[in-house]
Amino acid sequence: MTPDQEDDHDLPNAIDPVDELLSQQIAQRLRTLIATDELKPGERLRERTLADRLQVSRTPLREALKELAGDGLVVVLPKRGAVVADLGAQQISEKLDVLGMIESFGGEQACRLATDGELAEIRALHHEMHAAYERRDRISYFNLNQAIHKSIIAAAKNETLHQMHERLNRQLYRYRFQGSVTSETWHTAIDEHEVIIRLLSARRGKELGEFLQRHVHSTWEQLTPGEGGERAPKADRLTEA
Repeated sequence: MTPDQEDDHDLPNAIDPVDELLSQQIAQRLRTLIATDELKPGERLRERTLADRLQVSRTPLREALKELAGDGLVVVLPKRGAVVADLGAQQISEKLDVLGMIESFGGEQACRLATDGELAEIRALHHEMHAAYERRDRISYFNLNQAIHKSIIAAAKNETLHQMHERLNRQLYRYRFQGSVTSETWHTAIDEHEVIIRLLSARRGKELGEFLQRHVHSTWEQLTPGEGGERAPKADRLTEA
């Protein structure tokens, strides 16, 4: 049996609770590898190689790959196994449109429903994120950035919104990480987060919703020139809208 054929076995129907917890941890490690381009779009994911690299057994690894396939980060091809998903620019833009609408509504609701304690926690996450930015710790910065966006959605107190945001955000994990790849996009992102925290703290829901919708798209627009090669506006110009 060849290594390629070894990846073609059907996945098990049941998984041990310990393996399930481990598979979730493996899935998060794989998301990070995909976000940082250590596993590149279109790359074949061989179970044996990954299991050796991560030092895990293949049963929880397979479950992790199933989870990533559900997120849209991995594509399972018949007789070929799993590969890292490679989304086109149009697909990414469409998903960001929807994610922007979700975050816009979530921001408005958070301004109305968040407790003072929840707002204080989000501000604390922002301070930690800024410290990670000053250290140029991209992974910690990105994880804290994600935690802020997720906390705003959680403060909206809408489970359906939360589930939709979680699923779509995972699909865009790699592309949102790219915002900290270059100094220009990273600096813009940190400036925009200052605005987000200011509007959220003041509970200016309508303005926050409009700003979040632009913020979701702004990094991607900086990474991909629009018509005429123009880039997205900077955070200071966004705040004037």
